[in-house]
Amino acid sequence: MECKIDKKENWEGKQVDVLGECYEPGLAKGTVPWKKHLESRAEYVAYLKQTERYWYSPNDEWFGSEKRKTPA
Repeated sequence: MECKIDKKENWEGKQVDVLGECYEPGLAKGTVPWKKHLESRAEYVAYLKQTERYWYSPNDEWFGSEKRKTPA
């Protein structure tokens, strides 16, 4: 796989190489069977609750690296 390398100017005005697009063209070859990695129903439910909290909770309930210093 070849990665595209762009020449850009940094803050000092020097030309530097910047790694650009680096992916294989085309579509995904199927789905990832993530459910098989969870052993019990309790783990499955805990995983779903965690992902819903991440995507749908208000910003003031976030913690750690998820929390923004200023609201968007």
